Amino acid sequence: MFTFLANFLLPIALIAVAVVLLLGLLNLMRGGSPHRSQKLMQMRVLLQFVAIIVAMVAVWALGR
Repeated sequence: MFTFLANFLLPIALIAVAVVLLLGLLNLMRGGSPHRSQKLMQMRVLLQFVAIIVAMVAVWALGR
């Protein structure tokens, strides 16, 4: 279980956070919609929460 979490889910979660962060930065630099920026920020925070949960479950599985 640890290897699945650490080698598969955690990198996907981190890449998702990075992609949404970059999309938000691009929207900001282009002077895009403030509504879209707000939605991207909310999505980034949610994805960061998911990434932290996945990391904590991986650490917990490592200790078992």
